[in-house]
Amino acid sequence: MISPRFVPLAEQYLALRRNLGFGLVSQGRLLLDFARFADVNAGLAPLTIDLAVQWAELSEKRRPSNFARRLTIVRGFAKFCVGFEPATQIPPVRMYGPREQRSTPHIYSGAEVAELLGAAAQLQPCDGLRPHTYRTLLSLLISTGLRVSEALHLTLFDVDLDQGILTVREGKFRKSRLVPLHPSAIGPLRQYLAHRNASPFAGESNYFFLTDSAPCLTLNAVELVFWRMRKALGWTTQGRTRLPRIHDMRHSFVTTRLLRWQEQGADVEQKLTALSTYLGHVLVSNTYWYITAVPELMAATARQFEYFALPSQEVKS
Repeated sequence: MISPRFVPLAEQYLALRRNLGFGLVSQGRLLLDFARFADVNAGLAPLTIDLAVQWAELSEKRRPSNFARRLTIVRGFAKFCVGFEPATQIPPVRMYGPREQRSTPHIYSGAEVAELLGAAAQLQPCDGLRPHTYRTLLSLLISTGLRVSEALHLTLFDVDLDQGILTVREGKFRKSRLVPLHPSAIGPLRQYLAHRNASPFAGESNYFFLTDSAPCLTLNAVELVFWRMRKALGWTTQGRTRLPRIHDMRHSFVTTRLLRWQEQGADVEQKLTALSTYLGHVLVSNTYWYITAVPELMAATARQFEYFALPSQEVKS
């Protein structure tokens, strides 16, 4: 029986990358899956493009963008393997087209946000902490644009309601940042904190968000509760670009913020730099991913453009 070759190499590669500051959580699981596949199917042969493609196309989601994403993970590993086996083949870039193909997100309307928060307030048990937790969590996501994982990892020490600042520790790419809160968010957060501190788990957990039956919230649990609320509200794709997701709240926050700046006549280009930092993005170009051309934003942009496109006398008239 041939001893595994690719799994130890993949573990070594992941350890090296993580020491450089990369989290590689889901990517790491996928790479180890590929390594096990390669150990079974390659034998003593080097890593080849054909082997990588075979594994990439095992994705349950049969879309080129998913194949491309999986192949990108193998590509980095293949470059590492070249140092141990010169005959290693590196999969070419854009073999399946662009790795990221943006699906149009759902931008929440004010009415939809109100419906969702109302549904959260009706969660069972009605006299327990759970309704307060989910209503506060969803309110925080829509008002700050935090990633769901960042909100779930907040501890009591990270929420400074006296200063009105959240401390996000080691968010995406292991970057930490301070997130100022709007003054209107302080009161509801204080009210939630009072309910939270009366919970049986209050003395056992430092997490800000918890329920009467769990000392912290998990992403899977939150997504399941969101799915059930969405179903109870009868939300479908009719009249929408897609079924609303909880992550779409981040898209909604960015788009709504840009709309407000446009309406106020602010220098959006300058504001985007601050917004990018607020969201925890490494590059301002990453923030562009979250901008959606909703009709209201396009109309506000068009009104501003008139001042540049039309002669001054036509604008005045």
